[in-house]
Amino acid sequence: MDRNDARWLILLTVIIGTFLGRLDQTIVNLALPKIIGDFSITVSQAGWIATAYILANAVFVPVWGKLGDTIGRKKVYIWGFSIFIVGSILAGLAWNLNSMIVFRIIQAIAGSADYPTAMAILAVTFREPKERAEALGIWSASFAAATVFGPLIGGPLIDTFGWRSVFLVNLPIGIIGLVMASVFISESVSERKTVKFDIEGALTLGIALSALVLVLDQGQGWGWLSNNSLFCYAAMVVFGYAFYRIDRVHPEPIVDFKFFRISAFNGALINNFVVFMGMMGGVFLIPVFAQAFLGLDATSTGFLFMPMAFCMMIAAPLGSALMGRVQPKYVIAASTLVAGAGIFLFTGLDPRSGPIDIVLPISIMAFGMGFGMAQRTNIIASAVPAEEIGIASSVLALARNIAGAFGIALFSTLLTNSAESNLISISQNSFIHTADPLIRAQFVALMELKAQILAYHTVFIVAAAIITAGGIIALFTLNVKEKKSGVEVFIE
Repeated sequence: MDRNDARWLILLTVIIGTFLGRLDQTIVNLALPKIIGDFSITVSQAGWIATAYILANAVFVPVWGKLGDTIGRKKVYIWGFSIFIVGSILAGLAWNLNSMIVFRIIQAIAGSADYPTAMAILAVTFREPKERAEALGIWSASFAAATVFGPLIGGPLIDTFGWRSVFLVNLPIGIIGLVMASVFISESVSERKTVKFDIEGALTLGIALSALVLVLDQGQGWGWLSNNSLFCYAAMVVFGYAFYRIDRVHPEPIVDFKFFRISAFNGALINNFVVFMGMMGGVFLIPVFAQAFLGLDATSTGFLFMPMAFCMMIAAPLGSALMGRVQPKYVIAASTLVAGAGIFLFTGLDPRSGPIDIVLPISIMAFGMGFGMAQRTNIIASAVPAEEIGIASSVLALARNIAGAFGIALFSTLLTNSAESNLISISQNSFIHTADPLIRAQFVALMELKAQILAYHTVFIVAAAIITAGGIIALFTLNVKEKKSGVEVFIE
């Protein structure tokens, strides 16, 4: 087989793995109402199915990144993929909440191997900067595709075969991906051999991340200043500091703090964090708005998100084609500002809006995100030595995961607080001159509706401002030429 053909088959292979892992995350949420009914549990209890997955996924991403660089990326990728398939089958056979949580943790631990190893595999497969940027951009677009197609695939599966099918469907797709990985992916390891794995760093980082993700996921329900939340804050500080002290001097740290002395790495990481926080924090409310205020069902809402995947997949190769022609900071900044403009257009939503009022802004936002995605990812891969790409990509994955969780927590709280504040303000400036209880009830309902709509507008304005800030940050932080291990990074 021609070497060029083989490289693109490797890209297709890791896309299948990434698509399957992200599809699982989105598709399971649709199954929760059925799971709640079958297991006779509350909505709050069912929330731990998602929380357990997010926690385990976040904690093990840096561990897999280090292991991939150490014992072999193909080996780690295949092991992660295999365990994920087993975890999926077990989840499909779960008999109660506790068993489901355990099996979802197994899935999450295995699934967290995908991102750092897949990115490292692509980085060492596509050596030429322009091709690598294009490959990373196309691969990154599979994240969006999985998010969109999850509801479209999950709905018919659940309605036709029941909730267990959303887990069991991973078996045939997973076997295809596993066979392709075994055949097409070549083994690669870091040139630096690990003598002592950073167990202490992994444990302290895992506890700190667990506390962070847990409070972001549960903090609004607990109360941000509740005892549970305060305990999480304390754990984050204590174990985070312990992790820093350990990995700062460890000869083979699980996170190499030397990365943070590379200005291009820092700039790309900050831009990714800010952009994903604004995007995920704002966009996750769109399905809620569509169903609560526009009267759409889940399937119709899913169709509204289809243009998001297509726009992102179209924009990703277009953005990567500018590699070497336009400085990355300008591409990333421009794409980020376009994404921010798309989010801002959501401020026009109200109960009279139609599907186009959602499709147009989300398409603009997705195009902007996709246009700069390849260069965002490529900067991380280019700014560090080849033997540490897995670790660097795990840091990027971790930043994106935390950014998403932080954005959702921030905007959920902002929506609630803003709605309450708006209702107080509206009620203080509203008067009704009738004692008719029906009219008074309608009057109160209209005030509540207006308060909610204005709260959504506030969220979208803040999200757009955060994403715009990410674009400005890119202009000022991605303007240096870095050298690492004798290799010139393509950032000017």
